[in-house]
Amino acid sequence: QVQLVESGGGLVQTGESLRLSCAASGRTFSNYAMGWFRQAPGKEREFVALTTRNGYIYYADLVKGRFTISRDNAKNTVYLEMNSLKPEDTAIYYCAATLRSYYDRTNPREYDLWGQGTQVTVSS
Repeated sequence: QVQLVESGGGLVQTGESLRLSCAASGRTFSNYAMGWFRQAPGKEREFVALTTRNGYIYYADLVKGRFTISRDNAKNTVYLEMNSLKPEDTAIYYCAATLRSYYDRTNPREYDLWGQGTQVTVSS
């Protein structure tokens, strides 16, 4: 079974950038669709981005044009490059994985594996 560990969070100012990483253990990483979600205090967990096992990529409208998701199957790692950060991007960011063939990519319950999360704070 794949285990996920996020890293790269931190405190930045508005307009700055961060790169999150999610390292996966296990030999079947390439079979998983890998997503990023975030959860701000008092809010529900929301979809950020997804890269499927076939290389399709999807973004939430709120981050489209600012965030870039990518994966390196040789390194068992998925990345989230975040540019032009805003205070409203402040949240705990989680990576998630699913083996399902058909799923609602924006629904956290459709994902079977989760990392522990990494805090991103954007000051104004």
